[in-house]
Amino acid sequence: QVQLVESGGGLVQAGDSLRLSCAASGRTISPYAMGWFRQAPGKEREFVAGINWSGGRTYHADSVKGRFTISRDNPKNTVYLQMNSLKPEDTAVYYCAAATDTSYSDSAKFNTFDAWGQGTLVTVSS
Repeated sequence: QVQLVESGGGLVQAGDSLRLSCAASGRTISPYAMGWFRQAPGKEREFVAGINWSGGRTYHADSVKGRFTISRDNPKNTVYLQMNSLKPEDTAVYYCAAATDTSYSDSAKFNTFDAWGQGTLVTVSS
């Protein structure tokens, strides 16, 4: 079973940048599509970005498109979320997830994520 640990969250000001990391252990994530989700207080969980197994396909939600970039380093068993031009509405707990069913691992968007990290808090002040 794969374990996922997010890091890199923190308190920043609007316009700043952060890079979140998701380090995997227990097994290699190279066959898996991966994703980043976020959940703000009182709101539903939102799918922010996804990446296929090779990194050749990515998906970004409209709310973050042009500002956030998902990437992966399979030899390092790590997935990243580069967040630029942060806004107060980006404040949330950010979760990394893996889709361990490889049937759709070539998709960046249409996956069922079944392994989750504990989350890292990102707070953006205005």
